Amino acid sequence: MAKWGQGDPRWIVEEREDGTNVNNWHWTERDATSWSKGKLCEFLVGIVVENEAGRCQISELKQVEGEASCSSRKGKLIFFYEWNIKLGWKGVMKESGAKHKGLIEIPNLSEENEVDDTEVNVSKKKGDGDILKDLMKTAGTAKVREALGDYLKALKTEFTIGMILPTKATAAQELTIKRKLSENTLQIQAPLGVRIPTVALHMTELFDTAAERLYSIFTVKELVQKFSKSPATLEAEKGGKFQMFDGNVTGEYIELITNEKIVMKWRCRNWPEEHYATVVLNFVPTPGQTELQLDCKGVPVCKEENMKFCWQKQHFEEIKGLLQLTTLNG
Repeated sequence: MAKWGQGDPRWIVEEREDGTNVNNWHWTERDATSWSKGKLCEFLVGIVVENEAGRCQISELKQVEGEASCSSRKGKLIFFYEWNIKLGWKGVMKESGAKHKGLIEIPNLSEENEVDDTEVNVSKKKGDGDILKDLMKTAGTAKVREALGDYLKALKTEFTIGMILPTKATAAQELTIKRKLSENTLQIQAPLGVRIPTVALHMTELFDTAAERLYSIFTVKELVQKFSKSPATLEAEKGGKFQMFDGNVTGEYIELITNEKIVMKWRCRNWPEEHYATVVLNFVPTPGQTELQLDCKGVPVCKEENMKFCWQKQHFEEIKGLLQLTTLNG
């Protein structure tokens, strides 16, 4: 029989009160599907390519089917992901001003293939404008693969934070590294007053429901989680914080007028550090419907299209789906 403290280190608790997953030996798994859908949208929508003939932009994420997960075993991370993605793109000819639309299909993004070998198919609706299609097949495909690579980097770094637990041997080392990082952060902090180029957005949408019901969808945790299809935390009061879409959106309530108006500080995770936009939602009753008026100031210029997509697809359309489901079940 081994003496106390001399057994197989895989099973030694090492001063942990709960003794959970000691030395990262046991199998753990985390579902990355919902997180990945948000990240794929973030990295892909808004991509722009341009040459002397025209300009093209990926305008929407039409479909994302599949799953992703990360497992930990014996201190090693194992990734599984398999995606079928469809994107919409639009382009304009510089000389004639003619506009064209098309699709980008990624039938199999998976761990079985390198990103540079991932199949990317570009198509266009009938008519002229093949020069724009060629632009998307060359420069556009390259940027799409680059964005997919960024997603995989985030999956293997940002998403996995906390999956490999520190052992007694590494705890002191990690503490030292954190202290050094903290010191370096203070030394390289950006000067105060540096301005970020921003834009303002105005959007309106009609909903087949009363203002009271629509207002509650933005202020009741359970309803937020239903339309966002992800965990959320929120305190719907002045000064209260909120977090949605698996932490990709965070902010603070500045003003709430029940059933009439919500003002928020609002930011996406990939925005410049500590930069917030101001989002104002006005709930305007109309016969049998409610008009939601969205005004947003302070959106980083490079994130304008992402912001529009976020509100149109991930808020407005999902909320309408929730209202229809509620009506049917009612």
